[in-house]
Parts: sequence; C-alpha cells; structure tokens
Amino acid sequence: MASVVLKPGESLLFGRAPHYALKPGAIALTLPGCAPHISRLVGELVVGTATVTLKWLGSGEAQLSGLFDAPGGARRVIMTRSMSALLDDGENQLVILLGRQTAQGFADLLISIDVTLADAPSDVPGSPTGQVTSAGPGLIRESRDWYVALALTEPWLVGKDDYPRPPSNREIYERVLYWHGYAWNLQRPQRVDDAIRVISAIAFGARDDPYSAPHDGRLQNVRFAVARRAAEMRLVTVSDLAEVERVARQRPVV
Repeated sequence: MASVVLKPGESLLFGRAPHYALKPGAIALTLPGCAPHISRLVGELVVGTATVTLKWLGSGEAQLSGLFDAPGGARRVIMTRSMSALLDDGENQLVILLGRQTAQGFADLLISIDVTLADAPSDVPGSPTGQVTSAGPGLIRESRDWYVALALTEPWLVGKDDYPRPPSNREIYERVLYWHGYAWNLQRPQRVDDAIRVISAIAFGARDDPYSAPHDGRLQNVRFAVARRAAEMRLVTVSDLAEVERVARQRPVV
C-alpha cells in the first residue's frame, strides 16, 4: 500500500471501500486485500494544527499501539465503533483484527501511522465500490463453543486481565453448567480442549492459529493467548456475560 501524507486541515477516510463517504478536505484510501466482513469505512484520521486523531467507525475492532500519555508509557488499546484516540508523535500501529483476506484464510491487517511534520500531496485516486459488508468471523450464540468462550474469557471480561492463569477445564465445565443448566459433554476434558481449538481458529484465523503450528512452552500459554484474543475480538462480550448471569439467577432451583 502506498504511503499517504496529510497536512493540517486534511483527513483520511480508509476502509474496504470508503469513497462513498468522501467529503471536502478528505482523502479516501481503499485498504488492499480487505476481508469481505470489513466495513466499507473503518476509520478516519483527522490532522489538526498540533494533533492527529483517529476516529474508529467500523463495525469490527482494531488494536492501536503507540506511546500514549500514560504512566506505563507504551500500551495497547482496542478501538471499537465511535471511539477516538489521539496519536503520538512517531510511529503508531493500527491492527485490524482478521482484516486481511489471504489464500490461507483471514489474517490481521497492519497499518503504520507515522506522525511527523511534512508537506502533503493533494489527493489519492481511487474508485468506489458498492459491495455489501458481510458478517465477520464469530461463534453461534448460545452454542457450546460460545459458552466455553465466555468461561474462558471471563477474567478478561470482568477486568481481571492479570489473572495468573486461564480457567481450567473443570472451571470451564462448572461455569457453563451454572449458566446454561446443561453442559453438553464438557465434563470430559477433551471436549473442552476441542471447543477451545475451535475458538482459537476463529479468533486468530487459519493462518495464525497457534494450535496449527509448533509452539514453545506449555500448552497453557497458548490457552492464555486464545482467551485474550477472543476477548479482544469480542467473540463474546461483557453484555453476553451479564445476560447469562441474569438467566442463571432466575432459573428455578430443583
């Protein structure tokens, strides 16, 4: 993808087919190799006199990395629809999760945003398309794998992302049984492992699935990565967790 340079007062609209939203003072940039579930317009970069702001407009999520003005210095934040973030001087990286279509399946799409003072070209050519945005990778709601994903990611969904380990097979089985009242065959550890492999393939895509490639260290480390990625991808959400907790509390005791 060719570099685009902006000057104060200009903005950049980018996505799978962003030209439909083109407005005065803006440049539209079609991201190459976008997966069909990526929104036609995913974001807008707005350049001010002393700031650069990223506005996230897509239906999916992205990770923004850079040197934020925070006590911890460099950190990562998940961008969801309607969020805005000020970019720092220097390199900022935006990763659209599973945003790229490859021959092997979906992969992350990396965009580098370098904030510096520079002169800018006036326009970037492109042609609009009218393709409809399709649904992104996900789990069937209230399926076995969906419940396992909820139990696996619960520490991240409730803000305990410093949890020392991912939930065990037994803990996952007990949580699903409590929420649903029926736990399929998850009392068998292999069935929990099978469900987590399904979740991993969806969360990472076939190309980067950690279970499909040799890995160093304990298998538990892979499970930790799957749990975090599933939460970042919003395969299950805080709202989902609140709903199953509500249903479980209202279920009659027999």
